[in-house]
Amino acid sequence: MVAPPDNDVLWAHALHFQHNDGSPALSGVSLGVREGEILAVSGPRGSGKTTLLRCLSGLVRPQRGEVWFNSVPVHTMGSLARERLRRDRFGWIDPAPVLVPELNVWENAALPLMLRGTSRRRAKTAALEWLERLDIGDRARKRPHELRQAERQRVSIARALAPAPTVLFADEPTAPLYQADRAQVLRTLTTAARSHGITVILATHDANTAALADRTVSLLDGRRVNTVHLPPVDGSENGNRDGTESGGGTGAGNGVRTGDGAGSETGAGAGTDAEGRAACSLSV
Repeated sequence: MVAPPDNDVLWAHALHFQHNDGSPALSGVSLGVREGEILAVSGPRGSGKTTLLRCLSGLVRPQRGEVWFNSVPVHTMGSLARERLRRDRFGWIDPAPVLVPELNVWENAALPLMLRGTSRRRAKTAALEWLERLDIGDRARKRPHELRQAERQRVSIARALAPAPTVLFADEPTAPLYQADRAQVLRTLTTAARSHGITVILATHDANTAALADRTVSLLDGRRVNTVHLPPVDGSENGNRDGTESGGGTGAGNGVRTGDGAGSETGAGAGTDAEGRAACSLSV
């Protein structure tokens, strides 16, 4: 067992997880998250982002590896202890809103606070504050079935923020929103996190969303990868390769992608100017 760094509120070491069919979801992922940091976990669909968030939050146990929260080992906790941890210290936003149909909007947003023992009045006040900040305060007494999908997702975000969690896990939180709404909701989410000292781990496949974070960790096929910028390619080495890779076609930029001993994908720049920037994804 490896001792986690003192300055990380959440720390994971060598996480491994397999799906029920035996396919790997995580293969040795390690990371640390500082208190108050907004960390984006980026990667294409199927890269392991959701599984990583589920392991970090205690929703599932990694099959191998360690997860620590404030120097407490989450990976050794029983299911009830992990459930209390999620209730009292963590918040979660799903890609699709999951609300209690029998409760109205403000009751859904206030539910985590009331489960913690907060009085109904105080829970309602906190819930209404966040609903207003997310421009849905006028729908506070509606039931979920009376809302549009985008409105229900705003309620889910308010529900996650109202208890002021220590760590907020957001799995593609703006997926159901219209493009015009995404920037405003993300600004509200990140501004609230910074002003309240909430640590956010944000899973996304969108570069614009990841750009709002303090730092980005990239996943590919269940592994962490780093992007390394290579120096410009010398023209004499590529003068005869103007986009004529196997299969033909013309490349718009020079790029190399390498990972775990796999092959590379290369395309040369158009025209006589063969200089360009290349990126190489390396497993770490």
